[in-house]
Amino acid sequence: MNKTLLRLFIIAFGLMGIWELLVWITGVPKFILPSPLQVLDTLWARLDLIIEHAGTTLLEIVLGMLLGCAAGFLCALLLQMVKPIRPWLLPILVVSQAIPVFALAPILMVWLGYGMTSKVVMASLIIFFPVTAACYDGLRQTPQDWIDLAKTMQASQWQQLRYIRLPAALPSLASGLRVAASVAPIGAIVGEWVGSSSGLGYLMLQANARMQVDLMFACLFVLALMALALYFSVDYYLRKRMPWVAYR
Repeated sequence: MNKTLLRLFIIAFGLMGIWELLVWITGVPKFILPSPLQVLDTLWARLDLIIEHAGTTLLEIVLGMLLGCAAGFLCALLLQMVKPIRPWLLPILVVSQAIPVFALAPILMVWLGYGMTSKVVMASLIIFFPVTAACYDGLRQTPQDWIDLAKTMQASQWQQLRYIRLPAALPSLASGLRVAASVAPIGAIVGEWVGSSSGLGYLMLQANARMQVDLMFACLFVLALMALALYFSVDYYLRKRMPWVAYR
């Protein structure tokens, strides 16, 4: 983890150095592309405001991730345990991915209002399918020899699920959770862009209307930090809970 953080700091400082050099060489106006130092100055000057809105966005992301992961996990279990519904449910899941989730945001605003609920649902919808697909693949790919041995020992379907299929599916589920942690902020921000009264997405829209590009970049910087913290928190937890999985 320490090496990973060190690499992240090196990458971040390298990108900021390239950014600063690009602004200095091109002389681009501040209202088009501010320098990293200008963005950091704005972040420090407006820190209280940004933190206030970041708290709303973070809560939407966390709740959306919890809801989406739980729904995806339960749907994968349903597909695995109730075979008659597979031919009906799988096509629905596939077709649902053909509809851009972003296009549903205005409809969710009409149905659920401009409060936090619509943003949480938006984030959970983006998370739902990756978690479902990853967990279902893991459940399906349980070695058949293990299942045959369990049947020989007269294990029930529940016992096979609890002691064989679920442990075997954990690495795949972990991959789905990492993807969920990466994409969860997208749903919350898109929902805030469509309609909200607080959050980083809302603050970015207000800054955009006033041509405060430095504030927009400051919000993006905080959002990136939140996304990285969420991803590495999930990754750290999974590594601790599943030490037998090989990580590189």
